Amino acid sequence: MLKEIRRKDRAITRQEAMKILERGEYGVLSTATPEGNPYGVPLNYCIRDEALYFHCALEGHKLANLAANNRVSFCVVGRTEVLPEKFGTKYESVIVSGRAEEVFDSEKQRALEGLVTKYSSAFINEGLKYIEKLAHQTRVFRVNIENLSGKARK
Repeated sequence: MLKEIRRKDRAITRQEAMKILERGEYGVLSTATPEGNPYGVPLNYCIRDEALYFHCALEGHKLANLAANNRVSFCVVGRTEVLPEKFGTKYESVIVSGRAEEVFDSEKQRALEGLVTKYSSAFINEGLKYIEKLAHQTRVFRVNIENLSGKARK
């Protein structure tokens, strides 16, 4: 679902938004603490089958937050260019929301391979060995994209 935005003149299509997500270098995952305090953390991620995947350590702040409430928001800012003479900025951005769910076995493996492909495509064989060696020391989560909002000033 493409969520409605206020500046309709800056809205982009779902296809454009997915391309920004796919090529984004990193995004910011937003969660809430059990007490309801906001928490945002930058993450590497990949998109597979129109779902967002990220990996993390076996314990930590975001995991405690996800255990209390798995609803998340994820923001990616694509290309930007400051336009000083126009007191503005060219930009493209996407916000995703959904529920983060831990994945296991073959889905976990596919997500980790997706991360290697995205960030280390010249080192696939080494990446596969790295996954084999350290997969037990990482957790992997999928965010099914429930809402998607994208906009750009071109």
